[in-house]
Amino acid sequence: NIIIDVNYQALRDHCGIKAVIFDKDNTLTAPYENSIHPRAIFGLQSALDTFGTENVAILSNSAGTDDDPGFVDGKEIEEALGIAVIKHGEKKPGGLDETMRHFPDVDDPSQLCMVGDRLLTDIVFGNLHGMLTVHILPLCTGKENINDNTIAKYIRKVENKIMYADWWGGRKIRSYTLDHKVWKGEYDCPLALADENDPLLGFLEKKD
Repeated sequence: NIIIDVNYQALRDHCGIKAVIFDKDNTLTAPYENSIHPRAIFGLQSALDTFGTENVAILSNSAGTDDDPGFVDGKEIEEALGIAVIKHGEKKPGGLDETMRHFPDVDDPSQLCMVGDRLLTDIVFGNLHGMLTVHILPLCTGKENINDNTIAKYIRKVENKIMYADWWGGRKIRSYTLDHKVWKGEYDCPLALADENDPLLGFLEKKD
């Protein structure tokens, strides 16, 4: 799944989420590009329609960090995508303080949802601080992914295999996953949009 498949309405209405944080590379844009990828347009718009511009932002390990002198890339991305890039000194899984300051209406990290394609940065960042996390597939593959960092591509394959493979190590690591304060599982709050073969979303009603 990619960001268009995320159930943003259910995040808001059933999971206690007040704001969404996106990774940039291979989540919203092609690697090291500063314009939105065509396959991410409708997903980003869905998040904006659900949460509002002030409650959607990017937390990247490139743009907005010390690797982005003068916030040049950050400004370009903000202009192109129409959402804020959070400035942070420590790369994910660091950056919680700057993230919390960016969302004044968020009282607790459990009210944030982190969406990204990297387990050891995006998902670990969210899970360490009690956020709801959504791990998606990389936006680009094959020739389209040629600009992706070689080390990052290798690590992504390794971390996915370690975490998701059916072996004792993966099962052991997954057993340490902490429960979210609100989200109780896929039945109560599907994190992916339902389709004709999975009509669960149709039975969810908006909470008062």
